[in-house]
Amino acid sequence: MSMIRFIFRRILYSVFVLLGLSIVIFIIARIMPGDPARMSVGARAPQWVVDRIREQMHLNEPLVMQYFYWVSDAAQGDFGLSLITQRQVTDDIKEFLPASIELAFYAALIASTLGIGLGILSARYKDTWVDNLGRIISYAGVVTPSYIFAILFILLFGFALKWFPVIGRLSDDVVTPRIITGLVSIDALIQGQFHTFLDSIWHIALPALALAMGSIAQAARITRSSMADNMNKDYIAAARALGIKEREIMGRFLLKPSLIPTISILGLDIASILSVAFLVESIFNWPGLARYGMNAMLYKDLNAISAVILVFGAAFALMNIIVDIIIAQLDPRIRLRSSRSD
Repeated sequence: MSMIRFIFRRILYSVFVLLGLSIVIFIIARIMPGDPARMSVGARAPQWVVDRIREQMHLNEPLVMQYFYWVSDAAQGDFGLSLITQRQVTDDIKEFLPASIELAFYAALIASTLGIGLGILSARYKDTWVDNLGRIISYAGVVTPSYIFAILFILLFGFALKWFPVIGRLSDDVVTPRIITGLVSIDALIQGQFHTFLDSIWHIALPALALAMGSIAQAARITRSSMADNMNKDYIAAARALGIKEREIMGRFLLKPSLIPTISILGLDIASILSVAFLVESIFNWPGLARYGMNAMLYKDLNAISAVILVFGAAFALMNIIVDIIIAQLDPRIRLRSSRSD
């Protein structure tokens, strides 16, 4: 029961965060120079058209009423018309969001697997060449932007070695699977198109790895540091005194508490992948929501910008809830402290 209350509290906090984010977005959209109604129909539209759009957008109402109408429409999935595509922004999100989710999913899978694995190896062989190599890789991943890795991967693995494709989600001669989830690899796997699945993994490998490099470095550094600190704890010394094998100590007693800070940071990194992926998506010509949002900013498409920011905010809130649940499972004391504070 305490777990249900814990999750409910986190969801409630996230709702308030999203409401606050919606207020910030609304204020920014209203204080930006230019008339939203004029921007939505273009500079050459007659004034009577602009006046009608202003009435439809409730721009003649007080700001409080404008926000009420805007957030009510947003809650129903109505963000208006996009200046770029001349379609409903909701339709654009449905088209572009699955590609970003798929890219973020594989980047998260790579980051969590390689990052935690590299951190465990560094802690296990502390102050050896394995540890030194792991730290060098971690520092390089932290200081190097993801788009630099994207360019390097394209030049090395795409053009020089020709191991991976450097553009698109599928090869030209591969049949696109019927849309179920919008995630090409998952849809292909569901429909038994294993050749299409492998081809999609082949295409997504480089952009996902480029996006994951920073998270790999963070996860490796934090995992190593946390495990190195916990190695000096009394319960680890007691386990060694009892003659328990080092591998069992690492797996049963040391890893679980050491992963708490790693998961906390890794969750935020994974959530941020959606919002920072626009350069990588542009480099690999990946039809994702981050690139769509970047184009919306360049063309001052307020409807699209507002929708994209809200989607990214919801992704952060959802990831925070997931991270809190995982941490509460790893360390029940956190859940108990939360229930006692009610």
